[in-house]
Amino acid sequence: MNQWIAVGALGVVAVGIPLGMMAASAMLRPTVPEQGKAATYESGEVPTGTARVQFNIQYYMIALLFVIFDVETVLIFPWTVIYRPALEEGVSLAAVLAPMFVFLGVLVVGLVYAWRNGAVEWVESPRAQRQKTES
Repeated sequence: MNQWIAVGALGVVAVGIPLGMMAASAMLRPTVPEQGKAATYESGEVPTGTARVQFNIQYYMIALLFVIFDVETVLIFPWTVIYRPALEEGVSLAAVLAPMFVFLGVLVVGLVYAWRNGAVEWVESPRAQRQKTES
């Protein structure tokens, strides 16, 4: 049997199960239109204002930088575990450290780029600045 048949069958199952579950759910669930279901906030409270809230983009930038450097930490630990036996077998230290220094160098260049573009500098919102001046 060709190996790609198994891969194709897995793909069909991976797509078919969720689609089948959504179709079964659409056919079996009750559809009772109510005015409360269309409300923005369904707890009985009268909504005030708009549901759109603007978040500061800095939250996302800091989160992305955290994820990048968290992945770096996750990749450094297995590297140390893998290359320690290589050093014991007589591989040169430069051959072992070069790939990690290239990896860290790319990350440092990315951090410097983000720093120079102001991604790590926290900018206050105009509302917070107005509140400071009013106090």
